[in-house]
Amino acid sequence: MAIAHRRIGTGPVRVIVLHDWFGTSANWGSVLDYVDPREFSYAFLDYRGYGERRDVPGRYTLPEIADDVLELADDLGWDTFSLLGHSMGGKAAQQVLVRAPERIEKLIGLAPVPAAPYEMDDATRDLFYGAAENAANRRAILDLVTGHRASGHWLERMVAHSLEDSRPEAFAGYLASWQPLDLSAAVKGNTVPVLVLVGAYDLALTADVMRATWQVWYPNCRIHTLPGAGHYPPHETPVAFATEVEAFLRA
Repeated sequence: MAIAHRRIGTGPVRVIVLHDWFGTSANWGSVLDYVDPREFSYAFLDYRGYGERRDVPGRYTLPEIADDVLELADDLGWDTFSLLGHSMGGKAAQQVLVRAPERIEKLIGLAPVPAAPYEMDDATRDLFYGAAENAANRRAILDLVTGHRASGHWLERMVAHSLEDSRPEAFAGYLASWQPLDLSAAVKGNTVPVLVLVGAYDLALTADVMRATWQVWYPNCRIHTLPGAGHYPPHETPVAFATEVEAFLRA
């Protein structure tokens, strides 16, 4: 039986989608209504400890995510495919690329964590590493990365989803894996076509950060800023996000 996943579309362009630290395969906002199911096949994976795989035990690391992505692709009969990764999922996608570069057609990073270690000062480290057990920390992070523009109700819904649909030990484990991990030497010079999408109001993973990291390491990388969005374009500007993704995959 294939690894549990959410499938949208039956088209010839194949994409495995990796969610962010707070999300799941179900938490992509209304963008799921706007992707083209005739031209594309999307497989949305839940990580171990999250969503439909909340009770699947694991080590909760990016290498484990890469193992599961490749197993899912094998189950689906996809010899090659593209990857779309959001935030932490963007770094997980790069781990897949390092593991099996010959299988990756294109790479899309949505507000993606770069391949190098994610530097944190003491206050940021306390905020992030305290978030596994503290709902207020989760809310503060979400408020920051959406530019202090999102409604309180939306923030509360996102926090509630992350608390209900991920195990605290998984939430903590993935952070401990993605934050210090350094893949930069392994990806530098890779010629896979890359699109990096950033929200104009994201106060953490900005276009400047992407130019200093992704665009340095990937010679075929294009960066596009989405107006009207912060860290969560699938929720904030879903039509614009879907349009950019599918234009890049189609090209």
